[in-house]
Amino acid sequence: MIVVDVNVLAYLWIPGEWTDLAVQALARDAQWATSILWRSEFRNILAGYLRRGSIAPAIAQRCLAGAEAQLSGREYVLPSPLVMRKVAESTCSAYDCEYVALAEDLKTKLVTTDKQILRDFPEWAVSLREFAGAR
Repeated sequence: MIVVDVNVLAYLWIPGEWTDLAVQALARDAQWATSILWRSEFRNILAGYLRRGSIAPAIAQRCLAGAEAQLSGREYVLPSPLVMRKVAESTCSAYDCEYVALAEDLKTKLVTTDKQILRDFPEWAVSLREFAGAR
């Protein structure tokens, strides 16, 4: 099992430049876990695509439904003290610290493309590129 942040989820479900790496990461470990926060963040990402006219509403709904099905049973609510401890240890946002706290709590890695998370939490975070085995 790995923890993924919302960007990795978006790369998997919304075709783009990082999609191949997200697919490779899924092939390497299909047991993805995440913070319940991902839902609001993912909806916001989809809203941006919709407003720019990059995807149709029906496609956005399919992306959201697919991601929700994929993560069913593996969405976690984090205790505030655990998240705030990560905030105090870093310069990352509380949003980002939720994913890091979950990785620590589950004793696994957080797969991300977020440079700040990778820099502040090298013991818990691994880059999508590295995890997927890309060169």
